[in-house]
Amino acid sequence: MILQLGVVMDPIEHINPVKDSTLAMLLAAQKRDWRLFTIGIDDLSWRDGRVMARCAPVEARDDPKDWFTRQPAEERPLGELDIVLMRKDPPFDMEYIYATYLLELAEAEGALVVNRPASLRDANEKAFTLHFPQCIPETLVSRSPEDYRRFLEEQETLIVKPLDGMGGASIFRIARGDPNTNVILETLLAHGSRTAMAQRFLPEYIEGDKRILLIDGEPVDYALARLPAAGEGRANLAAGGSYKGVPLTDRDRWICEQVGPELKKRGLIFTGIDVIGDYLTEINVTSPTCIRELDRIFDLDIAGQLMDCLADKLNAKTS
Repeated sequence: MILQLGVVMDPIEHINPVKDSTLAMLLAAQKRDWRLFTIGIDDLSWRDGRVMARCAPVEARDDPKDWFTRQPAEERPLGELDIVLMRKDPPFDMEYIYATYLLELAEAEGALVVNRPASLRDANEKAFTLHFPQCIPETLVSRSPEDYRRFLEEQETLIVKPLDGMGGASIFRIARGDPNTNVILETLLAHGSRTAMAQRFLPEYIEGDKRILLIDGEPVDYALARLPAAGEGRANLAAGGSYKGVPLTDRDRWICEQVGPELKKRGLIFTGIDVIGDYLTEINVTSPTCIRELDRIFDLDIAGQLMDCLADKLNAKTS
């Protein structure tokens, strides 16, 4: 049986094929002779009782200069596909949420949607860590500037960040006595009208902000440690950081044991957690990356593992 896989994603012509994890997934599915389709978030609609999508047949290639051939899109019921991957990058805005409403209906029609749409809505990538207080550093979530000032007095140095950011955007480091404290809080909290997060500053970030990938709650054996550029307070690759591959530590595995079962229960099949030192800092559920880097360093096939996992889930549904 030839499986049909649709990927809701940003335009494939705009990705970086050398490092794009969604391309790795397309290549892995193609090796299994699955039929592939790309779908834009604006290609989704609902009409006459069904979720519809403009699905463009695509052929993927592992070539940094010529990585795809796409045929004209044809509209069809989304629920007729076997698997739908939701790989649209943030921002996680209302348009993203509206898309999850439609994907949830396609899920009800029979498609395996990864990650589960309801869980994409529920599991904010910053706030979801609060479900695991035993794993995280001292943390505050609030919209009150005074709460942040008190927390700064207690912790001396903080990392503060919006709940809807990605790639290190709008992340600030504040030390006690910093004359910019008020303006940072005004900017981040929109004068007390927007909720954000603060965490105790972890100096271990200089040794690497580790991205650990999990498939159906089970971790890949190696992490990508993202290292900050000289003079940079963020280790995100999008902020100019470099990286190295590292094996998981005992503490990393313990964190995965705490988080993994809940991810699996919620249908969050492909996720990436961020760990600095001994602490969990984020749980990435929308479009986790770092597959291609880890594959190159350790000769892995992470996307292949994911496709095998999805095929097993489909078999379990039909058996």
